[in-house]
Amino acid sequence: MVPKYQQLAQELREQILTGKYATVDLLPTEKAFTEEYQVSRQTVRQALSLLVQDGLIEKRQGSGSHILHSASSTVSVAPRSIAVLTTYISDYIFPSLLREAENVLSKSNCTTLLFASRNQIATERRILSTLLDLSQLDGLLIEGTKTGLPNPNLDLYQKLLDRGIPMVFMHGCYDKLPGTCSVLDDNYGGGYMLVEYLYQKGHRNIAGIFKSDDLQGHGRYAGYADALRDLGLPLQDEQVFWYTTEDKDRILAGQATSFPEQILNSLGGCSAVVCYNDELAIRLITSLRGQGVEIPKDLAVVSFDNSQYSELSPIRITSLSHGANKVGRIAAEMLLKLLDGESCQSEVMPWVLVEKESS
Repeated sequence: MVPKYQQLAQELREQILTGKYATVDLLPTEKAFTEEYQVSRQTVRQALSLLVQDGLIEKRQGSGSHILHSASSTVSVAPRSIAVLTTYISDYIFPSLLREAENVLSKSNCTTLLFASRNQIATERRILSTLLDLSQLDGLLIEGTKTGLPNPNLDLYQKLLDRGIPMVFMHGCYDKLPGTCSVLDDNYGGGYMLVEYLYQKGHRNIAGIFKSDDLQGHGRYAGYADALRDLGLPLQDEQVFWYTTEDKDRILAGQATSFPEQILNSLGGCSAVVCYNDELAIRLITSLRGQGVEIPKDLAVVSFDNSQYSELSPIRITSLSHGANKVGRIAAEMLLKLLDGESCQSEVMPWVLVEKESS
């Protein structure tokens, strides 16, 4: 469900861009908006903050919200309506991903609707059904749900495609939707790179923890497994661990030091471990340190995403970064090209290793 402040921000964007306030170049007061829309003052302020970020208004002390770009100063075309569907909105790497996309779209006279599936098939289906009922939808940016599994929602995606709505997938995609574009991580190359790095550091017994219901986990495991084989290292089945979205939710819902005992105990014979992402790695490091394991002396930990978690970890995490290649920005730019009738090709983002203290 789209938060109230985002709904209000979208409505005010449309009013500004269609010239409702062009004669005064000034928005009504916050109090007037609270009464008109029956929302809290905080909701109004959050909505206005989004308009400031979009460069549509400027807040001036004592004189209200001044319009910087009205219908008279912009191209006289109706704003495009773009839906952005990701697994999460406020968690982990998603705030930065959404900011990247929003910055590109807002500069091109687009309004955005945000939706989160929480990586749940049923929720994704409800959202797609809502999108099909919209009177205006020009494009769709998507992070698919449980892309490592067969998805029963492809029929709804196909209906959107049949209506001529272009879509760009991020992080994962569906092979059974031909003609769609995607911006993916080089998951195979990343898994291979991390094992090679650990091998060069002297590690010969390397465990792995991967996510089974998303495409990224499969690719990262494939690169990890092939690197072990090519380097002549053992791949021990009991030292490769898989988890699902539901497993992750249970792990993160527990205490900061909680982690499945089965995994912690099985890591005893390893000198290093490749983690699916930083969100998992920070919980693993915290749990291991609680058991007296020294990182990286007793166990080196490496990961993916180079997110804020890699910096907030009690031992800063060696992690893979996309550097200047921002998936949200590139995906939004690709969608705009499709909307303008240009042809596009899917892209794969390379990783850059950022070495820190955990290895």
